[in-house]
Amino acid sequence: MKTLRPFALAAAVLLAGCASSGASTPASGDATWWNPLTYSWSSLAPWNWFGSAIEVSEQGVGGLNGATAMNEQAIDKALNGDYKLRKGMRSENGGVVTFFQALDGKEIRLEVTGESTVSEVRVMDSGIKTASGVKIGTPFSDLYSRAFGSCKKVPDSDGVECKAPDSQHISYLFSGEWHGPEGLLPSDEALKKWAVSQIIWRR
Repeated sequence: MKTLRPFALAAAVLLAGCASSGASTPASGDATWWNPLTYSWSSLAPWNWFGSAIEVSEQGVGGLNGATAMNEQAIDKALNGDYKLRKGMRSENGGVVTFFQALDGKEIRLEVTGESTVSEVRVMDSGIKTASGVKIGTPFSDLYSRAFGSCKKVPDSDGVECKAPDSQHISYLFSGEWHGPEGLLPSDEALKKWAVSQIIWRR
């Protein structure tokens, strides 16, 4: 027993030294090299690999809002760098409009319009939802019982634009089949089969 006691004391001192030397080394999540069970594994979770998800709300689309400058750097930052941006210009109402298209591969997922700052964002990305869960493909019948009071025919287009319920800034563009007279708003019965093709945010 006398020979075992000094050995036990030496082992205890050795373990204490290891523990203290591990704890004194700064590590992420208070982890120590000698005890992997104490590591904060949550930092490796897939939802922490990327920026926060883009959502359409009254305030804007992701980080895009009425205060966002109409330049590539500001728009890219507001969209978490998720897209390749392409700048363009077009004639509209007798003037020239500047816009940026956000691309995923060759597909246009968003279009951002404005002068010095962003005034409108059109969302075509099915991965982006509104705060209430509406996304590309949501049926008309899930949101409206009738078009009157909420919707209008879009000039020179086959689409119908409807103001989002209880919103001052969000609209939905619906697309679908309609065999009635050109320029007229489709019947409510026909619109029930239509779905959201764009989510529009305006300043």
